[in-house]
Amino acid sequence: MNTKNNRLRTWTEQRTIHIPQLFFQFYKELNIEDDEALIVLHLLAYHVEGNDFPTPTDLMNRLTMPSNEITSRLQRLMQKGFLEITRDVDKTTGKLYEKYSVYPLWERILHIIELKEQQKSAATLRQEEGEVFRLFEEEMGRLLSPLELEKIGSWLDEDRHSPSLIKEALKEAVFAGKLSIRYIDRILLEWKKKNITTPQAAHKQGEQFREKQNLTRPQSRTLQQETQSTNKVPFYNWLEERE
Repeated sequence: MNTKNNRLRTWTEQRTIHIPQLFFQFYKELNIEDDEALIVLHLLAYHVEGNDFPTPTDLMNRLTMPSNEITSRLQRLMQKGFLEITRDVDKTTGKLYEKYSVYPLWERILHIIELKEQQKSAATLRQEEGEVFRLFEEEMGRLLSPLELEKIGSWLDEDRHSPSLIKEALKEAVFAGKLSIRYIDRILLEWKKKNITTPQAAHKQGEQFREKQNLTRPQSRTLQQETQSTNKVPFYNWLEERE
């Protein structure tokens, strides 16, 4: 039992090699061959052991490929821009030494991740923009005219309004019963003047206006007038607003 415990202790006390999971996820996409990836792993292992510049012979002692193939794989990794040889100074002896660095590989992986995130964001934005056109046609009950399509496109491309803000402006127009591109354009213009850039801020202003409308209503009203008013939604007439 003691022998088994000693073996287990020896095993658990060994240093651990930390390999980013992203390496396994993306090395194929980077066109790194399996044998090249294996060499990268051994370079990381040697680094943990304090050897930053293992020779092909060192690597051959742990791999099943001959020295000349190992040298060829190392050269290919450097030619592909995944591996580089850098120089550093030993802090103890002051001597200059060379070492392998896989930092370029990590940079390439991070670049792929950033590119994928950008592509995902662009795809999401295109989907949201398409939803804007669909909602306008749904609310208007017809296909949009070329001029209307052009105007909505200018809100997105030139004015840089977000799809969510345009949707909020469409809601305001629906509440007001003034469903027209001109009216919605005026809403967006007023929001831009007031630096309202999010649907949350736009919605909040609309609520504040409606609360103000309720407070300024005449107090003496007939029952019929009160009943009629409950069926109406107060709205902000953006076309008549003046600074």
